[in-house]
Amino acid sequence: MSPKRRVVVTGLGALAPNGNTLSNYWDALISGKSGIRKIKSFDAENLNVKIAGELKDFDPQAYFDRKDIRKLDSFTIYHMVSAEEAISRSELDLEKENLDRIGVIIGTGIGGIQTLENEHGVYFQRGQRRVSPFFVPRFIPNIASGNLAIRFGLKGPNHTIISACASGTDAIGCAARTIQYGDADVMITGGSEASITGLTISGFANIRALSTRNGSPESASRPFDLERDGFVLGEGAAALVLEDEEHAKSRNATILAELAGYGATDDAYHITQPSEGGTGAIKAMNLAIKDARISPEDVNYINAHGTSTPFNDKTESAAISSLFGNHSSKLRVSSTKSMIGHALGASGALEAVACVKAINENIAPPTINYENKDPDCVLNYVPNKAEKIQIDTAMSNSFGFGGHNAVIVFKKWEDS
Repeated sequence: MSPKRRVVVTGLGALAPNGNTLSNYWDALISGKSGIRKIKSFDAENLNVKIAGELKDFDPQAYFDRKDIRKLDSFTIYHMVSAEEAISRSELDLEKENLDRIGVIIGTGIGGIQTLENEHGVYFQRGQRRVSPFFVPRFIPNIASGNLAIRFGLKGPNHTIISACASGTDAIGCAARTIQYGDADVMITGGSEASITGLTISGFANIRALSTRNGSPESASRPFDLERDGFVLGEGAAALVLEDEEHAKSRNATILAELAGYGATDDAYHITQPSEGGTGAIKAMNLAIKDARISPEDVNYINAHGTSTPFNDKTESAAISSLFGNHSSKLRVSSTKSMIGHALGASGALEAVACVKAINENIAPPTINYENKDPDCVLNYVPNKAEKIQIDTAMSNSFGFGGHNAVIVFKKWEDS
């Protein structure tokens, strides 16, 4: 087997409902702190779902002037804030780098839907002349990665991945492949989503995908629990700085982990439901394991897709049990969506960051609100409290509408 370029993680950034920085986000996760509350960003009184994982105390004016904010949708703002944190933490000196060799690939499920809804209202009520000239460059999903490139002069490959809830994970996997193929030495990657709107909630609610526990927001997202009744919509962004190992070592970077494997498949089965037995998920996990050149027994922790929906949780549990066999009883499997909700295209990136931190700290974050065992979900879900264990290898699962499955594997870095 021919050698491939090793890809390592040197920077992380996060913006989540339970923390506006990487440190705050991670501390909240291992403390079991939920960021899910009643919706405040708009009047949800007439909706049957009135809860979501919104960002708290986040002020765009702390990062951008008002003139720039007028030109940017929230999903772009979230991406740029998390990416700037990741770049800063990586200590990457862009003035000394070849910017032709640094690119951006991020994922988003919906893009600038806030802008779309607002400007559609303007058009409907006031006509063409009142639609903002910034409408298109605020709304289009690729604009977040484009804006980051412009901000830092990054002239390498630049793409946006849209594969529903697998978008962030697919973006990270594709960014790693870009480095391995030799098209870049550094990639800024991750995912961003700002889709908590009346229209989005109405759409998900009308297919009965969302929890209606409006009276107890913090306990509404309860992955793998018998009483789960749907997911809670979240928002936010996360970013990772990926580098070719030799490039990172040449600048004496602090290496946080190795991104060792990526696997992607499609169920080709149903628009919204996973395939029976999780066959597509099994194949994606197996591909990621093979790409990482490890065995299933090497995996210590899985950050599950774990949406808190009846179909996903039992199907994902069955897929993990099937692939890992006897080793599944030794795995720690948790869903951090229990604390932040489902951030759609950003969820895989937020969960990837959690995996890297889990490896760094040897702590498996919990699945909170786990109270009633489901006989169809038989794994160790790290119930309610974080667990200190040795984590050398972590896997992150993301599955999306349309049958998209994306899986990445991180390993504790060891110098080659």
